[in-house]
Amino acid sequence: MKHIKWARGPRPYEELFIMNRIKNAFKNKPIFMPYFPLGYPDLPTSIDVIEALAKNGADLIEVGLSFSDPLADGPVIQQATQVALEKGITVKKSLESVKELRNRGVTIPLILMGYFNPMLAYGLEKFIHDAREAGANGFIIPDLPLEEAEEFELALSGAVGEDEALPLIQMLAPTSPDERMESIARTAKGFIYLVSVTGVTGERREISDDLGELINRVRAHTSAPVCVGFGIGTPEQAAQVGALADGVIVGSACVKMIGSSKKPVETAKQFAAEFRGALR
Repeated sequence: MKHIKWARGPRPYEELFIMNRIKNAFKNKPIFMPYFPLGYPDLPTSIDVIEALAKNGADLIEVGLSFSDPLADGPVIQQATQVALEKGITVKKSLESVKELRNRGVTIPLILMGYFNPMLAYGLEKFIHDAREAGANGFIIPDLPLEEAEEFELALSGAVGEDEALPLIQMLAPTSPDERMESIARTAKGFIYLVSVTGVTGERREISDDLGELINRVRAHTSAPVCVGFGIGTPEQAAQVGALADGVIVGSACVKMIGSSKKPVETAKQFAAEFRGALR
């Protein structure tokens, strides 16, 4: 890979990302972070929906990049991303859409959530460069664990230097061994994405009684914010999680409610306002 500079050793979260929009977003915790895939139910509507979420209560947004084999996602998000692919969504169109959102005045952090193969096919250096130019603020890649992320991390730091590199957000699960949890938490960039339950994304009836203990295990190793996702489906559940964590991530419930609405943009506004209200 050309033009890659080897990254220096890990440095404290506060020092690494002092200029990053993500850090500023966590000044008012707990934050609300919905997920929505570009291209669903069609590309123009998805851009309007993400804009509505951003301007009506979301503090950060996970912007979904569709892939044909989304292993971490449950049926709601799988179906939505399949529709997006059938409608012709691509990585290039997704990045152009992020730029369009910035042109519309969306200022909150936009985190690109997608799988590694489409990024690799696009070209890692080009993908990272184009994502940065479009206005993205970080990446979540569920099928790229820490142990296999060196190539992506090198491309990130090689693009602009380590101090200004966009963060690759790592995920932790309840089943993560203590040593892995410590390793990921100690070098956390942006924030920690803590999966509240085992399995794929999707709404759950109840929040785990062990969530507080799990969050404390992570916080023992990092000062980075801890955001909890998977299984949060109602404002009441969001409030429960928000009392424990620094942020609440809502995916399937957001996609399901907005995707089934005849007025998706209005529904997005209401959805964001209700969840934001539950966290204040």
